[in-house]
Amino acid sequence: MVDIASLLTSLVYFGIVLAITWVAAHVGSSLMGRQMSRSTPAVAVLARRAVWLLVWSVGVIFGLQVLGLNAEVLLVFVAVLGAGVIVSLRNPIENMGSRYFTDVYVPFRVGDSISVNGFSGKVIEMNTISTVVLDDQNHLVSIPNTTFMHDITVNVTPRAWKELVVPVVVGNDIDLAEFESQVMKSLGKLQAHFDKRFPPVFTLKSKGAQSTELTLLLYIQSPEERDVMLAEVNKRITATIDSVRKTK
Repeated sequence: MVDIASLLTSLVYFGIVLAITWVAAHVGSSLMGRQMSRSTPAVAVLARRAVWLLVWSVGVIFGLQVLGLNAEVLLVFVAVLGAGVIVSLRNPIENMGSRYFTDVYVPFRVGDSISVNGFSGKVIEMNTISTVVLDDQNHLVSIPNTTFMHDITVNVTPRAWKELVVPVVVGNDIDLAEFESQVMKSLGKLQAHFDKRFPPVFTLKSKGAQSTELTLLLYIQSPEERDVMLAEVNKRITATIDSVRKTK
């Protein structure tokens, strides 16, 4: 005979698993949408759907196990689905990852003139997938961000070495005005290494639900000091974040 009480308990647990899965899928899809907000709408929609399907697939597997059913076939389906998602999003994901590294390690920004992989022009846009330059014939050239990871990039902007661009991410629990004030005060001790004609400037890059992205622009005096100054500035920014957070 079927144990009615045990069956009802399993169904209740199954319903709880489905409810948790629905919440997780909704949250995961929303977070992916925010992360992909700067990418093309088609890629963003595809990524959100992929997260939704993967979360629901995992939830259903757990639900079937709660009911005591064999979920091996569904596990195979999820594995195939995951592999398909990775393959379909491989190029956008690679370009998005490369965008992060070019932000940090490739010294150019919007307005600079660059040369890479046989293409030259003025950078007019830097998005999550590609960097767009305007060449000498006024043609738009879209260069995938992965290009900057495996090809030599030349920044031909006069005295571009002076610019030091430092990306900064702070939690929304930190007072931005106080943080910027403390950073500027700390950088004042390095004033001898900076070009006095151009004081350090913070600009807001983006603001999310959990954190805010800023960019700190500095102009240094000597090209040999780029690496040393970048390390020192990052050290002072980290110390300032810890200091401001402790005083709250």
